[in-house]
Amino acid sequence: MDDRLLPPEFGDRYSSETSRIPRLGNTTPTRTSLPVSQAPKVPIIPEVTGAAESPERKPVDDLDNDGAVYPWYNPRGWTLRKKILVGLGFVIFIIVVILGPYYGVKLNRYPDYTPLEYRLVDTYEGSSFFDKFDYFSDEDPTDGFVVYVNQEAAHDLNLTYATDTSAILRVDTFTPKAVAGRNSVRIESKQGYDHGLFIFDIIHTPFGCGTWPALWLTDGYNWPNNGEIDILETTNEGSHGNEVTLHTTKGCNMDVKRKQTGSAVYTTCDNATHSNSGCGVLGDESTYGEAMNKNGGGVYALELREAGIRAWFFPRHSIPKEITDPTAIPDPSTWGQALADFPSTECDIGSHFKNQSIIANIDLCGQLAAQPQYYEQMYKCPGKCEDLVANHPSAFEDAYWEFASFKVFQAI
Repeated sequence: MDDRLLPPEFGDRYSSETSRIPRLGNTTPTRTSLPVSQAPKVPIIPEVTGAAESPERKPVDDLDNDGAVYPWYNPRGWTLRKKILVGLGFVIFIIVVILGPYYGVKLNRYPDYTPLEYRLVDTYEGSSFFDKFDYFSDEDPTDGFVVYVNQEAAHDLNLTYATDTSAILRVDTFTPKAVAGRNSVRIESKQGYDHGLFIFDIIHTPFGCGTWPALWLTDGYNWPNNGEIDILETTNEGSHGNEVTLHTTKGCNMDVKRKQTGSAVYTTCDNATHSNSGCGVLGDESTYGEAMNKNGGGVYALELREAGIRAWFFPRHSIPKEITDPTAIPDPSTWGQALADFPSTECDIGSHFKNQSIIANIDLCGQLAAQPQYYEQMYKCPGKCEDLVANHPSAFEDAYWEFASFKVFQAI
């Protein structure tokens, strides 16, 4: 702000034609004139007939130390309080002008999902579906009341079997007293993937009290360092929709701009936060369980690439033709907004997700399904989870996966 002087017309106020001081000229006295030396020494006081206050007159507070009067816009006439307030306002203005655009750009950052040209690299389907999987038969790492059986036992107990049109993976429904946990299956693909477009054609999803089914990607021998992607996961009746979730080590955050139809659950993917809940996106009721099954199932598609991770769900009646046509190559850029979007804005996808195997399993009770907020409060399941699993085999009639096929494409 400039430091201006008083306008000239007010600087000469006592020398112009408008001065209120009478001019002393040669006038004829009404009495006998006295010599100048004998004139009375009385000062002549100018007569002021109206308000003589200047437009610039201000309160005493606006005077500086030498008593000068300054216009309102001159800082030399400001009080200390006024100077402080103006200074703060100036600082705030600078912050808004400089940092505003920066944070505006930051909040609107979004990766470039440029269309990729894909080629088919792996197919899991038909009577040989299970040939490309290993059967996990160790103790459940998530404390489930379950016994994961090996391939031979799964075949003998008819817990896994495949035809030309589909593959079944199910929970034991005939053992009356499963005192050590009920038999079930967990399969893991022999092949691992760092990136790709995965197409999962699903006819039936498992549901029922006590169940904790999942279709997911991870490196089980290097978890959580190599990350985890839960494509389908829910518990018990599963009627509240499917949750697509990422689990990572520190440094993967989804509190950024996203383009998705689902609802974000948490935005920090670090497994050390929120009791390893990860960063999830919840779909509506049609995306899992009985509602999905009644509609003939559908297709889940997952794209894993440097720009980010996206998942789509297509009900049976609205699967894109390029997915149903065995000769076509899928193009995610034509599918519209994803159900779940995990952009790479604040998550280095390549460093957090490596050597991902395809895993399908049906856990029972465990760290998630048996929790009171799910088992009792959300789904109103009866009694205790382990008691139901051990003594009620008929409760698991709907606890099975039925897959038409899995296909994996990778960018050329």
